[in-house]
Amino acid sequence: MNIPEFLDRNNVSFDILSHYKTYEAQRMAQAVHVSGHHVAKTVLLRIGAPDKFVVVVLPATRNINFEEAQKVFGVEQVELATEREVSLHCPDCDVGALPPFGSQYNMKTVVDESLTKDDEIVFESNTHSEAIRMKCSDFIRLENPEIVALSELAVA
Repeated sequence: MNIPEFLDRNNVSFDILSHYKTYEAQRMAQAVHVSGHHVAKTVLLRIGAPDKFVVVVLPATRNINFEEAQKVFGVEQVELATEREVSLHCPDCDVGALPPFGSQYNMKTVVDESLTKDDEIVFESNTHSEAIRMKCSDFIRLENPEIVALSELAVA
């Protein structure tokens, strides 16, 4: 999947923000001079069964609350996927890069409700040196994710 091409095909307005390579959402926020509250980090979770995965999108300033995630997904076990598992699900991306469009990889996408309060979001594209800025409403319309509360503020 090429995110700019995907957005163009769907007539979505966006900006490409090139930056030095970063491997964490907060570092990317610094690189593109955007508050971490407006940067969407994408996390792949393994839920319940060993082969069931969900893409979760939340602000860079927040972390997954695993107890809440267990309740939301109705499972006893929720874990972060390994980098290898991310690469297997997104073979067209840099190792460790995970776009917020789970539907394009045959996975469910869940968005933390705290992210929907922003007009715009910025997220990692297919590489660690390119970010995409677009309207949050366009992202929600295009991806049609489940919106739930499953994060907590990250402790510095």
